[in-house]
Amino acid sequence: MDAKEISLQEKEVKAVVDLLNEYLANYHVHYQKLRGCHWNIKGQNFFTLHLKFEELYTNAQLTIDEIAERVLTLGKPPHSRFSDYIKESEIKEINTIGLQDMAMVDAVLQDMAQLIELERNLLEASANAGDDGTNDMVNRFMQFKEKNTWMLRSFAGKK
Repeated sequence: MDAKEISLQEKEVKAVVDLLNEYLANYHVHYQKLRGCHWNIKGQNFFTLHLKFEELYTNAQLTIDEIAERVLTLGKPPHSRFSDYIKESEIKEINTIGLQDMAMVDAVLQDMAQLIELERNLLEASANAGDDGTNDMVNRFMQFKEKNTWMLRSFAGKK
């Protein structure tokens, strides 16, 4: 299949697919960081953050699947190797073992800011390509992160 099967132009969709694969790479690193935070959280905020990190990584896992399926819908293969994710991701791995709870929150907030920036780029590219399906999907993902950014910042006592 290719993009013309869903009334999109191959040439215009290429930029969207490239950004979606970059987004997928970043999401995979973010997902693993959330798992590490969930597994390694300690301290007074254990119960609150253990559950929050689980909620976030569960959502990230579903999001990753939707991103990959959208790339396939546009007629291209999604990246599927960890080496590609590590190479292409702006989000970097961290060692969560022994990391303080609020440092974990800060790391997740940094990831979310980077993902939101990628989402805004994707919204522009998908709008330019007339790709309303990608635009709608990414907008939903961005809204989830915007809300959780507000919640985590409030939890951490940040403005």
